[in-house]
Amino acid sequence: MNEPKTPEFQWGQFVKAAANLYNDGTFPDALPDALLIPSDTPGEIVNVGVVEASGEPLYLVEFTGGHVIGVFENEIVRA
Repeated sequence: MNEPKTPEFQWGQFVKAAANLYNDGTFPDALPDALLIPSDTPGEIVNVGVVEASGEPLYLVEFTGGHVIGVFENEIVRA
């Protein structure tokens, strides 16, 4: 396991999708490669975790419309 990186974002912070977010196969309620969240969709961070193998922060974001998606730092920006 790598040393965990300090998260750039915190729980409760408002963010938006930095680009279109597509299903990479980990979102069970959508087809693979389906558009889940369009770019600039606002959301709120509801949990912050760490990918154990890489130490990379992983954020659960509740986007407008109620979808809760796991994203990496490069997939979101401050709102």
